Amino acid sequence: MNKKTGIVLLLITALLFASCVAGPNDMAGLTDQDGKTAGFFMGIWHGMISLFAFIISIFSDKINVYEVHNNGGWYNLGFIIGVSIFYGGGTKGAGHGRRRNRD
Repeated sequence: MNKKTGIVLLLITALLFASCVAGPNDMAGLTDQDGKTAGFFMGIWHGMISLFAFIISIFSDKINVYEVHNNGGWYNLGFIIGVSIFYGGGTKGAGHGRRRNRD
């Protein structure tokens, strides 16, 4: 593969990944029908129950995985922390280090 082909493939890959990025949430910062917006701690909770919410959302139009009426970055951070807590964060691989053969 020559340099020109590599650059073209890199650009195509970059455009492909850029097209998958989510757009802005127009509902962020707005209140829901009860006058509330989801914050950091609600984001943690929603992240922790995301698997169950996803399964229920397949069968129901009234359940979403992600709360659109949120306060923005703090909710997003809480959601990521909640997902990390539920799915193990990266600690699952930490305990499975390479074992030495003691023969």
